[in-house]
Amino acid sequence: MSALYEPFQLRSLTIPNRVWMSPMCQYSAEASGPDAGAPGDWHFAHYGARAAGGTGLILVEATAVSPEGRISPGDLGLWNDRQAAAFRRITSFLKGQGTVPGVQIAHAGRKASTDAPWRGGAPVGSEADGWQPVAPSPLPFDDGHPVPDELTVEEIQRVVADFAAAARRARDAGFEVVEVHGAHGYLIDQFLSPHTNHRTDAYGGSFENRTRFALEVVDAVRAVWPEELPVLFRISATDWLTENPNDEREGWTVDDTVRFAAVLKAHGVDLLDVSTGGNAPKARIPTGPGYQVPFAERVRSEVGLPVGAVGQITEAGQAAKIIENGQADAVLIGRELLRNPYFARHAARELGGEVSAPVQYHRAV
Repeated sequence: MSALYEPFQLRSLTIPNRVWMSPMCQYSAEASGPDAGAPGDWHFAHYGARAAGGTGLILVEATAVSPEGRISPGDLGLWNDRQAAAFRRITSFLKGQGTVPGVQIAHAGRKASTDAPWRGGAPVGSEADGWQPVAPSPLPFDDGHPVPDELTVEEIQRVVADFAAAARRARDAGFEVVEVHGAHGYLIDQFLSPHTNHRTDAYGGSFENRTRFALEVVDAVRAVWPEELPVLFRISATDWLTENPNDEREGWTVDDTVRFAAVLKAHGVDLLDVSTGGNAPKARIPTGPGYQVPFAERVRSEVGLPVGAVGQITEAGQAAKIIENGQADAVLIGRELLRNPYFARHAARELGGEVSAPVQYHRAV
């Protein structure tokens, strides 16, 4: 059997295979009113189909820890108990299919209050359910984006508490894995990178200061999350900016990621979900099949922390080789799972692996 279909153990949790679903925003929740941020029929059908398709772990899209932490007014949230209750229908169904339910909790920072991508993704104001973004420093994301408010130390601590509260609700909602979103230019990533963090207090400047907020979030989440269940952290391994220390545009680098991965491991993070980019809109990114896998491989080999690999992983053989070659412990599939909810099942047939099928579908196995 292909290593892609071997179970994977994280703390007490056994994930049935190494084909996992990457968090991908759907921008399809109610924007306002009592059901704002709560999952609906679209989310149930969307995630349920991938579970029926044999995906081992599903990480639900970036789910905001506060209303102002949303990327768009249509984002999911876990800032109130009504939202947590609405998730239980989804987590129960996923578990019933043999899939582990996970959720990515997030704060968008300066990239908040934007429209859905199919409407252009531009910033939206209060007339379209928008709000004022916040960030570590008052630097807009791109041309045409608002200058965010710089967070005070008191406000930073409030966001840390929001992450902890969201993690507590995630467990109440039935999730068994929680992932802290520290990638793609969202708030935690903004603190990590000197490209976006120009603070001069305890949260800016040195590596230790720039990583302080991320570690406070991880510690707060780990403190409320069950000891027997895993915490994941998604990171952008590089901003794809120059690594010349004399260049004012210098950002977060792969060397920073390797260094920080060891710290995250010491703080109770069980797996690093390794992506790249998102913090500098004009960065040049050399994309291609598996282009981010080497970053995951380096963390795994140098730190000994389990890793997930992402980025244009679209074929069964390609995914299997990543696991078999020891480059990653799991592959997180994105767009290919949007195209084909049954990717895990089809790949198993091609590779000689095995995934459970819903009993209603046995005549087609």
